[in-house]
Amino acid sequence: MTADYKPISCSFYDELEARATQRQPCTLTYRTEADTPPSTYHGIIADLFIKNKVEYLRLEDGFELRLDAIVAVDDKELREYC
Repeated sequence: MTADYKPISCSFYDELEARATQRQPCTLTYRTEADTPPSTYHGIIADLFIKNKVEYLRLEDGFELRLDAIVAVDDKELREYC
């Protein structure tokens, strides 16, 4: 993604953080380009971090994703959080 970063809601961040703390496997649904269908990736969140003022997550296998690219984690959709 090359667009400006848009922070996600604190409540959704808490969902991601809980999965990372519990080392709970999850399925991430994400979109890297606005006009493309979403992709999915399965893994365990190892870290939530900030790089160049942008929030990311890193899975145990090294996969990294900007948080504002996430559409849903498991059955919880980002758009349902304030």
